[in-house]
Amino acid sequence: MKYAGRLAAVALAGALSLAACGTDNNNPQAGATSSAAAAGNDAGLSGTINAAGSSAQANAITEWTKNFTATNPGVTLNYQPSGSGAGVQSFIQGTVAFAGSDSALKEDEAPQADARCKTGKAINIPMVTGPVAVVYNLPGVDGIQLSPKTLAGIFNSKITKWDDAAIKAENPDAQLPSTPIQAFHRSDESGTSDNFTKFLKATAEADWPHEPGKAWPAEAKGQGSKGSDGIASSVKDTEGAISYVELSYAENSALQTAKVANGAGEFVELTAESAAKTVETAEITGTGNDLALSIDYATKTPGAYPIVLVTYEITCEKGLPAEEAKVVKSFLQYTASDEGQAALTELGYAPLSGELLTKVRTAVEAIS
Repeated sequence: MKYAGRLAAVALAGALSLAACGTDNNNPQAGATSSAAAAGNDAGLSGTINAAGSSAQANAITEWTKNFTATNPGVTLNYQPSGSGAGVQSFIQGTVAFAGSDSALKEDEAPQADARCKTGKAINIPMVTGPVAVVYNLPGVDGIQLSPKTLAGIFNSKITKWDDAAIKAENPDAQLPSTPIQAFHRSDESGTSDNFTKFLKATAEADWPHEPGKAWPAEAKGQGSKGSDGIASSVKDTEGAISYVELSYAENSALQTAKVANGAGEFVELTAESAAKTVETAEITGTGNDLALSIDYATKTPGAYPIVLVTYEITCEKGLPAEEAKVVKSFLQYTASDEGQAALTELGYAPLSGELLTKVRTAVEAIS
């Protein structure tokens, strides 16, 4: 059964309009309270939890861990931003209590994850939302416009110069240099790559013949860089570079971002409002407490920026060791609380809201 799941555009827009400020925010919204927040605050809680996965949410996890352990001093949480693919495999192998992934469990991964849970099933719990920026380094050429077809040509190594006819046609007023294009992609398995290649497949299939996936297709070539921070650094240090990375990393590194054409052919700047228009149409495709989402990358909604991802915390609904389950549940109760979600707004992420947030809290309460 499919449930409609909408994120409130107003709340998301307000969140994304704030600039990323690192991981030193200690002032979540004053007066924010919820039962989840109270449940995630237990000075008597103790234990060590290991987790791994998405580097896209690393700044969020760092902030959450700092705040959570301040009121739960007996807890240690170690998060390794190893990439979504590595995180999921670590969870399947039983070496971490939860994995962060920028895409939900695949059909071939879900049975393995369920088997790891033994007495229950693995569930995808969305916790962090944000758009994926197309970032580039081309001094003097700001606000470049790129269609999905042109992006597919660039990342498929078919368009190799910045003054290529396809780019000129979409940017008639820009002074484009003949600088070689240096297209960077994630070298590690990444949910960001999965979302970006899903976007290319959904919107420019004739020019992107590769199947979407966490691993970058070798036949597309390009240059690899590990992690979101690695991508941001590579683009910043390489004139002529282009890549894809989460908004928080683009903002933290002050990278140029491109306008991307949506399904209606409209070139859209990455803003709070444009990202919200895509995210608010996401549907919950999982069942029960599995909250996997479906995003329409080919959206024709006027003014919608089309490349948006959701980072999930993947864990066992039932089946973790009792003490481990208690700490994981308490931590996720905090991250899903008003306080936990408010902490995202200063980091270039967006808080959950509305019906989806209610479902997330219900899913967390089911962990045992």
